[in-house]
Amino acid sequence: MPTSKTAKQPETPSPNAPGADGRKLSNFLCFAVYSANLAFGRAYKPVLDALGLTYTQYIALVALSEGDDQTVSMLGEKLFLESNTLTPILKKLESVGYLTRHRDPADERQVRVSLTPAGRNLLLDVDPNGTLIAATGLGDDFPVVQKSVTRLRDNLLQAQAEPEKS
Repeated sequence: MPTSKTAKQPETPSPNAPGADGRKLSNFLCFAVYSANLAFGRAYKPVLDALGLTYTQYIALVALSEGDDQTVSMLGEKLFLESNTLTPILKKLESVGYLTRHRDPADERQVRVSLTPAGRNLLLDVDPNGTLIAATGLGDDFPVVQKSVTRLRDNLLQAQAEPEKS
């Protein structure tokens, strides 16, 4: 069968083509952050399992340790969680005695949350020797990386909140 002179020749992959250097999974910042999050989860899991906590329960307790009598909505904003996700977590933590929930007398629609002494004491049992922080291997760079990741998150959130510029 004769070949056409107009048959397409194989193209050289563009830099944006899958598999090209610029599109390698290892070059994606989003994947680096995602996989680091998974690695954090794995590092925390044995410690939190021993205490009967999930990571989300733990960070809720940490956020509450910053101040008692927070509203569920305030706590949700801090944790980037919707109330329908946060409420079952808080109910569970209340059932095991780590926090209290009560309606705000000034606004019955609001639920306020506080740590109990048991909840405060439990937080002392999570990584008391700083082995999880040491496991990052960041040393003195730890606060710099933490600030950079926080800035990254805040920039992404701000970009989502701003109307698209033409």
